[in-house]
Amino acid sequence: MAKALMIQGTMSNVGKSLITAGLCRILKQDGFRVAPFKSQNMALNSYITKEGLEMGRAQVVQAEAAGIEPSVLMNPILLKPTTDMGSQVIVNGVVQGNMKAMDYFRKKKEYIPVIKEAYETLASRNDIIVLEGAGSPAEINLKQDDIVNMGMADIADAKVLLVGDIDRGGVFAQLIGTLDLLEPDERDRIRGLIINKFRGDVKILQPGLDMIYERCHKKILGVVPFMDIDVEEEDSQGLSIHRMNRNAKIDIAVIRLPRISNFTDLQALTLEEAVSVRYVSSSSDFGNPDLVIIPGTKNTMADLKWLRENGLEGRLARYVEKGGILFGICGGYQMLGERITDTCGAEGNGSMNGLGFLPVCTVFGREKKRTQTTGTVRITEGILKPLSGTKVQGYEIHMGQTEMTGQTACRHFLDLEGGPDGASFNHVFGTYLHGIFDSDEFRTKLVRLLCERKGISYGGKTAVSYRDYKEGQYDKLAEQLRESLDMNAICEILEED
Repeated sequence: MAKALMIQGTMSNVGKSLITAGLCRILKQDGFRVAPFKSQNMALNSYITKEGLEMGRAQVVQAEAAGIEPSVLMNPILLKPTTDMGSQVIVNGVVQGNMKAMDYFRKKKEYIPVIKEAYETLASRNDIIVLEGAGSPAEINLKQDDIVNMGMADIADAKVLLVGDIDRGGVFAQLIGTLDLLEPDERDRIRGLIINKFRGDVKILQPGLDMIYERCHKKILGVVPFMDIDVEEEDSQGLSIHRMNRNAKIDIAVIRLPRISNFTDLQALTLEEAVSVRYVSSSSDFGNPDLVIIPGTKNTMADLKWLRENGLEGRLARYVEKGGILFGICGGYQMLGERITDTCGAEGNGSMNGLGFLPVCTVFGREKKRTQTTGTVRITEGILKPLSGTKVQGYEIHMGQTEMTGQTACRHFLDLEGGPDGASFNHVFGTYLHGIFDSDEFRTKLVRLLCERKGISYGGKTAVSYRDYKEGQYDKLAEQLRESLDMNAICEILEED
């Protein structure tokens, strides 16, 4: 059975996911069979495995860092928020339905056998499992029947490293306060502390580090600097592509939907030196972009209503009327059509008009389509004609069925393994294919086309491999963690009985 090391945090967004990914990479480099694990993940950013099962994107990143194929064993429970009070519950990659927060809280103890089976299967195949907690282990209101922090550490008999975020301030209070709120047996599980996101000279921290040891008798195993690492974020709270390259030639605007999901679809675009990717949340932010993208969303109808109420619908209409290129992915594609109908309660029932840019209509169903797929671009005429025949790959994850309404000038956008997908009409394009910009040839051809349309030079460089780029970032992450963490001490902790 594998040895277990768990990364817990003093709060959300302290960097648990990134440190877990970095440790997976280090241990892989050192010759171990290593895998990530998070018993329960709450995120709108999900992924479809080769088996057609749904899991959290953070564990996909960690699996990539570990050099292994992502598996739902690494994330047996995924919660995708649908409202402020409820989530879609996904167990072992399959939707179980929507559940209010209190109902799930009462039921979650029933999922312990599922979690244990997934963990034990994963542990039987590896030397080390690096587990990730959620939020803080000191959230007293959530400690009953905990399945993701100390409760999971107990199931796996894991040694725990506690991470605090100094960039937010109060890191000493974070660490000491968290330890003080834990039960004695829980404190004993914590073998060391990590301070994350530090800027400046570590020597300045020394009095505080000494004080923590005097108060808690826990060693600081590293002070990790604020790292310039381009690794996919777990959720939209920390969108890395929010940084705008003001010197770029091509301006791509992404509509920042309130319930944006699978935002990592856009990350590969930032590899292109000619491109700036920025988020637009209001009509005043719209500007004069070269391409507009409406991304996926967990609630198409609610986000369409938001877009309509804040004035962006009018800006999009004027943009398309002037010949602007508009691209929709999944929920964004559904919005581009004439009508969206929900008769099964997927988003609360009812029907509403779409933006009307594509002659298609969408009807929601109860079954979610989940599949990885490959294909080619079908376009043979119009502004994106140079992309015709270009290979693409990605995955589909949606509950809607979208059909054309009979407009002869409208064509399917892609030919995928399972059949035609999406629609293209004038300068507007839609697809259900997530990850389409990860396809290097498609992405580069699109950017070249945008440059030519603007009358500027692309630069003459060949396509950048997104896979190679990510591998380089994982190596960079591992290198920086090796420099800032006491890996000898961490390895000794792993060897403890």
